[in-house]
Amino acid sequence: MRRTPLALATTAALVAGAALGLAPAAQADESAGTLRFVDIVGEGGTVLKANVATPDGSTDTTRHPLIVLPTSWAMPQVEYLVQAKMLANSGYIVVSYNSRGFWQSGGEIETAGPKDIADASKVIDWALAHTKADPARVGMAGVSYGAGISLLAAAHDPRIKAVAALSGWADLIESIYSGRTQHVQAAGLLGGAGYLTGRPGPELKQVLDDFLSSNLDKEEDMIAWGRKRSPVEQLDRINANGAAIMLGNAWGDTIFPPNQYASFFEKLTGPKRLEFRPGDHATAEATGLFGLPNDTWTSAHRWFDRYLKGVDNGIDREQPVQLTSRSTGGYEGYPDWKSVHANQRKFDLGGTQRIRANVDSGANGGITLLTNALDQFLRVPPMVSVPLLPRPFAGVWQSERYDTPQRVRGTVKVHTTVTSTESSGTLVAYLYDVGPLGVGKLVSNAPYTFHDRTPGKSFGVDLELFSTAYDVPAGHRLALVVDTVDPLYIEHNPTGAQLTFSSPSADPSYVSVPLRTE
Repeated sequence: MRRTPLALATTAALVAGAALGLAPAAQADESAGTLRFVDIVGEGGTVLKANVATPDGSTDTTRHPLIVLPTSWAMPQVEYLVQAKMLANSGYIVVSYNSRGFWQSGGEIETAGPKDIADASKVIDWALAHTKADPARVGMAGVSYGAGISLLAAAHDPRIKAVAALSGWADLIESIYSGRTQHVQAAGLLGGAGYLTGRPGPELKQVLDDFLSSNLDKEEDMIAWGRKRSPVEQLDRINANGAAIMLGNAWGDTIFPPNQYASFFEKLTGPKRLEFRPGDHATAEATGLFGLPNDTWTSAHRWFDRYLKGVDNGIDREQPVQLTSRSTGGYEGYPDWKSVHANQRKFDLGGTQRIRANVDSGANGGITLLTNALDQFLRVPPMVSVPLLPRPFAGVWQSERYDTPQRVRGTVKVHTTVTSTESSGTLVAYLYDVGPLGVGKLVSNAPYTFHDRTPGKSFGVDLELFSTAYDVPAGHRLALVVDTVDPLYIEHNPTGAQLTFSSPSADPSYVSVPLRTE
């Protein structure tokens, strides 16, 4: 059974475009000498539409640090005007350009392919030739698509000394195909927005068609396509070039979940910083695009000040991992990502439970862009009544009631044994904070799909839920719920399939929860 809600994705794309791309244009200062719109010739002669912001009164021969901003997926070139003006006012030359294939820029959408990476270097070339940019002080930044391009460019262009990659990806496969499961709303949103605002190339069209139609014969081709566009595959080159890299993302990012960024961060060897905040895709940075106070953009400015200007602002002496709790909004610092997981507490998934596939139990991860934005601003995550979940379609296990608050930090891991009546199937695991009345608030979730299994033969499943920071109040308990249908994902459950979850004595099933104890 497969569901591909492209209509929903297209509507979300329009809403996201209005919220993140169009309104800032009206707030930009376009006074002469500070902002101009230009054409830049990119790779293969493709014309890229761009704008250049320069410091006020910059008429001498002083060289200024340069920041290049590729636009987000489907966003017009006015996306960063407010931030560009703010950076220019603090002494930077800023060049923002519309990524190829979108809006007025030429070419076709390459999805951070080789031509996109070459474009970034061409923009740097242009800026060094046509502005007072300092070739020794070049940085790149961007939100979402711009973040991915910036990281990949840092692998190929050693002139890039600092990067701020916000709401981006390091591993494209782990982002939209984690657990070997298609994240259908995420892919549908990207595809719909691409068709609405740009010109997808034939390769992207084929990949989208194969992905959304579950063409498993092309799975290896899709994975190879994604790896070519994944900064983690360029890790050695990024580390060799030594750019200072700041990564920022939201806990509830339904397009590029935080796990893959955290894993990438741990492997970086140069100056680095990782920030996670509440929200969904790009919502943590959104207010900054309108010129409103925004902690993510403040950190990005400080990052560039330190590593492009050489300002001793202390950011390099702060704990490099900075987390914001979804529950309290408070900041926490850690020396590295593994320290976030230093304390683990398990609860058993005992007994045997059997569920029928193809029916949504009511447990789900919400709607891309909307659900986790509500959690960010109103602290209202998806909720269910755990006692009322239909047991024929949902497996439910609960911990004991906790006497003290449990501060969940990092990646919850699930280990269980599954037996299926069919060779293929999909399950989705949800962790809930359950109050005294049985109302469960979603802490995290993740999907898992299997193929080519022998019906009736058990196999082990190890699943990492999406990383989070959530405080479970005293008197509450945690519950793991597993079902087989979620609107966020494409499921692969044949009609009539059943899944059995067990806990053999030789290999007990459990949930491992990382906790902050200080």
